[in-house]
Amino acid sequence: MKFFILATIVSLAAADVSHIVGKDERGAQILRQEQAVDPEGSYQWAYETDNGIAANEVGTIKVISEDTVAKVAQGQASWTAPNGEKVDFTYIADENGYQPQGDILPTPPPIPLEILRALQYIKDHPSPPEAQQN
Repeated sequence: MKFFILATIVSLAAADVSHIVGKDERGAQILRQEQAVDPEGSYQWAYETDNGIAANEVGTIKVISEDTVAKVAQGQASWTAPNGEKVDFTYIADENGYQPQGDILPTPPPIPLEILRALQYIKDHPSPPEAQQN
């Protein structure tokens, strides 16, 4: 029995499951890679691989006021998901934070009609002000 368990473990460990999992992405070749940095603080980079991954970003310095500046990064990335679906998203990161956009990002479910009605009722019927106690 011990031999059977050991043989099963060894055969599972040695099994080639690459056809189930998909191709190994570690061997992807870089087809294009660019980067440039400006002494004033702006930059840009881009790359593309032979397995369909591509990304690029541009960074700049944004003057908000006379004594305030913000770093701004804007870019996009795309790849093919394991299920074969093409994934694209864009983003900007600035003084307002990181703001990604794309179909891959989760979205909240719609607000139920009952909740919308209740919120409208609360808005239309505000509470009377409370009397102050001394």
